[in-house]
Amino acid sequence: MRGLEDLAQDRESVAAALVSIGAPRLRAIGLEPPRVLGNPEHRLYDLLAREDQDTAHGRYNSLIRRLVAFERAAGCVR
Repeated sequence: MRGLEDLAQDRESVAAALVSIGAPRLRAIGLEPPRVLGNPEHRLYDLLAREDQDTAHGRYNSLIRRLVAFERAAGCVR
């Protein structure tokens, strides 16, 4: 998983921010992030805004929905 790898390598990325946001639920399903970013929600938005300010809000919401869907699906597999 790219976010876990990015966190292990101390890389700040969209994937690392998403894993940091989802860390509590990910831990509950057996995925242990090596570390988490502080203030990951703001960092995620800032990273997206750097790429394209006009679409950052929509992309942020879309990524959060995908994260929640992943967490729910993974929780059902347990």
